[in-house]
Amino acid sequence: MPATPEPTPRPYLTVRRAGTHEIEIKKSRFICHLARVADEEEAQAFIAGIRKQYWDARHNCTAFVVGEDQRRERSSDDGEPGGTAGVPMLEVLRRRGVTDTVAVVTRYFGGVKLGAGGLVRAYGSAVSEALDELGLLERRPVALLAVTVDHARAGRVENDLRAAGHTVSDLTYEASGVRIEVGVPEPEVAAFHTWLAEATGGTAAGVAAGRTFVEVPV
Repeated sequence: MPATPEPTPRPYLTVRRAGTHEIEIKKSRFICHLARVADEEEAQAFIAGIRKQYWDARHNCTAFVVGEDQRRERSSDDGEPGGTAGVPMLEVLRRRGVTDTVAVVTRYFGGVKLGAGGLVRAYGSAVSEALDELGLLERRPVALLAVTVDHARAGRVENDLRAAGHTVSDLTYEASGVRIEVGVPEPEVAAFHTWLAEATGGTAAGVAAGRTFVEVPV
């Protein structure tokens, strides 16, 4: 039987960059640390690093979502009353539709108790505001095509590709020529081949080289 083709990955949202954002509520400091991660192992390593760095904080509460379609998620209240920290942090990630993202909220207690409702709002707000501050991007799956041209024409072809709005993901200089890897949305592959033939006078063609993602700010 012929092999079943792998399903085309779907676009997904993730945090644009790693960083921190701090809010203060009734003298308690809530420092949200966000990072993009590829899997649970990276998420746990990031969490361990923050806990080591902020060892003197009363709480380092955590939440992360990884995998396509938000397949794997975890949260921890780290000593706060059950359900008042990790769960609201995780809910923000879910509601915003992000994945491959880890959040750690470090709390330095300010001496005023916030109550369960206050803690839920504080931890959720810390993550939500951090996402707003650091920004999100959409990772869109595209077909990866390899275009090989001679050294003399490589610069012009690369410029033409970029000017036409195509995503150049990699350049490899080889003895026989320059390999230019281009990300093209699946529905546009046929049109790309036509464009490339016209732009290079039929001297170059794109060869399928797998799939990749392009990142678009949102």
